[in-house]
Amino acid sequence: MARARQRQQNGRSTATRNNGRARNQDNKGLIPQLARAVREVEAAVERRSIAPSVRTKFQVVALLARQERNRIKADPDLTESRRGEELKRLDGIATILAQTAARDSTLFELLREDAMVTDAAKELIRDLQTAAGMEVPEEEEPEPQEASEAPEVTERRVVPQAVLARQLANPFLVPDFTAARAKKPRTSELARWELLGPLFRSFEQSDDTAVACMPLPGPEHVRLPGDLELMAHQARMVGAAANGHRTFLLADEPGLGKTAQALLAAQEAKAYPLLVVVPNVVKTNWAREAERWTPRHPATVIHGDGDSIDGFADIIIVNYEVLDRHVGWLKDLGFRGMVVDEAHFIKNKSSQRSQHVLEVSESIRARTGRPLLMALTGTPLINDIDDFRAIWQFLGWIDEKKPLAELIDKLEDNQMTPLDRAFFPAARKSVIDMGIVRRRKIDVAADIPERRIADIPVELDGEVGRSIREAEAELARRLVKRYDSALAARTSGEVVEGIDHDLVRRVAGWEREDSDESTGENVFALMRRIGQAKAGLAADYTAQLARNVGKVVFFAKHIDVMDAAEETFDRRGIKYSSIRGDQTRGVREKNIEAFVNDPEVSVVVCSLTAAGVGLNLQVASNVVLAELSWTAAEQTQAIDRVHRIGQDQPVTAWRVIAAQTVDTRIAELIDTKAGLAARALDGSTEEVSSVDLQIEAMVTLLTDALEARLAV
Repeated sequence: MARARQRQQNGRSTATRNNGRARNQDNKGLIPQLARAVREVEAAVERRSIAPSVRTKFQVVALLARQERNRIKADPDLTESRRGEELKRLDGIATILAQTAARDSTLFELLREDAMVTDAAKELIRDLQTAAGMEVPEEEEPEPQEASEAPEVTERRVVPQAVLARQLANPFLVPDFTAARAKKPRTSELARWELLGPLFRSFEQSDDTAVACMPLPGPEHVRLPGDLELMAHQARMVGAAANGHRTFLLADEPGLGKTAQALLAAQEAKAYPLLVVVPNVVKTNWAREAERWTPRHPATVIHGDGDSIDGFADIIIVNYEVLDRHVGWLKDLGFRGMVVDEAHFIKNKSSQRSQHVLEVSESIRARTGRPLLMALTGTPLINDIDDFRAIWQFLGWIDEKKPLAELIDKLEDNQMTPLDRAFFPAARKSVIDMGIVRRRKIDVAADIPERRIADIPVELDGEVGRSIREAEAELARRLVKRYDSALAARTSGEVVEGIDHDLVRRVAGWEREDSDESTGENVFALMRRIGQAKAGLAADYTAQLARNVGKVVFFAKHIDVMDAAEETFDRRGIKYSSIRGDQTRGVREKNIEAFVNDPEVSVVVCSLTAAGVGLNLQVASNVVLAELSWTAAEQTQAIDRVHRIGQDQPVTAWRVIAAQTVDTRIAELIDTKAGLAARALDGSTEEVSSVDLQIEAMVTLLTDALEARLAV
């Protein structure tokens, strides 16, 4: 009897331990994580608080539940009873998902097999798998971000008040029935072929001598404001738009005026309103160029949520980084044209910005029969041609799986299939005739000067920009106070109406002499801070050039600006060498040798003072001037490092200018007082000393402040 009681007690203990282990198993693994997450989604939907993060969590739970169900069904180590229990728990999660989606039908879209999985969703998947104790595979190393690229975020849609005003003023869009394309009653020989692969291979198999530009008309007369002139290659491309062509992959090398061509093509095509999507670093430049080339068509720039935009502008400029929050109203505005600058930014079709660009362009093509669509990039077409899949889709030449009607018609006209060897060069020409325009500097050297300077204005946003503008305002206030004190101390009794410009110049001279002792921020410190603020933007632009044209020479005046630029190149995965004043002769020669002869080294970061003379860097034809010098000669000497005997390409120097700061004034002074533009074009020897430029900079600051006071 005692033994029977002992066996009964042992049996109860074993059952208790087994039940405990079962409960512990139920609380481990992925299913408890999914159950907790789906309850959070259910509660949020019941509160009608469906933020983007809630939608992401809903999709992730559905994806992981689907994967877990397949895993459980295929797991040979599970007993049938355990498999049944696990599947029953997943059914409970699926029931909650279905009930939740019934409350908000838009959630059903996230359950589709082809629903886009955002970066935020992928990150949440990894988090849940890690919390479940699962072995998560190493995340692939992300590609280096392009210039001005910010981490993508979940959507936060806005509609600026100015846009609402425009929509209320014109609530009805004129219908465009030309979008309904007549179908050709022809039997497609190519219908059974997979054509995108052969089309891409047709570019990869071509050699350097193959034509990379569609047929263009002769230079056309284009309406231009003032005394502006187009170069012949620009006029031919604009002429194609005037003749009715509407889709372009404009792949000219940097320095050949793609911005002007795009703006004037829109004017000839009457493609207004026009949407322009650009990297942040060139956003301000696009607005400036629009005012210059098409002044009758006002442009507006979207910053942040777009609170300051002109809702009635003809040209709306937005950068990739804020596009996500404006997609909704951009799709509905009724654009008749769209330009995507640095279009290789959208090559990754799974990225949010690529999806947003394609979403907007698809809406424009659906609303407008023949919109003007232009993709601008200097990247050579024969490299990484699969990167152009998203660009061709943006232009409406292909969709996810096949060429669209117009391109199919061109391929059919060739009367060949991929079995024919001649199919590939003929197919390549068919794609090029859709609108690929590619010219190199060397091809149009007769059109452009041997050496020229192009300014890239950039906005200094955020706290840094505000701090610099406040420091500049403080310097102007100090100059005004000094001017007023000098007027009050005057004993001659002389009275000057308005501004005493002679006194203004004397005050600037006094400030220059006392600059080392001044208690406030002087013009030298201000320029250094501006250089530091521009460093990342200038490096971003250099990275774009390096990708597009190869080797680039980057010049800066201060060591900390060089350091910041090199950090940016490290993050972008761009190999560089450096030339500084503190290097030994051996290190200097080694770094020059790397830039000149190593094809992997695409940028050399140079000190204006240490590398401005005595170097031959003509392996490059593009120079970036990240900081302005106080003398024209110093900058000219820097440009001459690449513009030397033996240089077989025109040289372009890109000056990065901080808009709405004293940087702009100093650039203007260099051009007008020191003759920098003349030196670049006709070898003028006019020169002004650094002291003159420093005084002139303060003269303009003080004069502007006094004029503003008089205007009140």
